[in-house]
Amino acid sequence: MRRAARTDANQARIVERLRAMGASVTITSHVGNGFPDLLVGYMGRTYLFEIKDGDKPPSERKLTDAEAHFLATWTGGPAVVVEDEAQAVDALLGRRRS
Repeated sequence: MRRAARTDANQARIVERLRAMGASVTITSHVGNGFPDLLVGYMGRTYLFEIKDGDKPPSERKLTDAEAHFLATWTGGPAVVVEDEAQAVDALLGRRRS
C-alpha cells in the first residue's frame, strides 16, 4: 500500500497565488511515480509543476530519482520545478529568472 504523499509547506501558498491570477490548479502530489505536484492550466496552456520548498537546505530539495526521470523524459509541455510563488508566476508568464 502506498503511503500518503507529503506536500511541501509552500504548496498551499503557491496554489493560492496561481488561482488568484486565474489559473486552474489541480493538486496531483498523490499520483506518485515521479508525477509532478500540480497540474496548472493558464491562458490555454497546461503546465506541470514540481514543488520544492525553497526554505529547506538544498539537500532536502533534491528531486527523487522518479521525479528527475519524469521531468527529463516528459515531452508533453512545460514541466518545471518551482520553489516559491514568484517562480510559479514567472513560469506561467514565460519569464526567466537570472
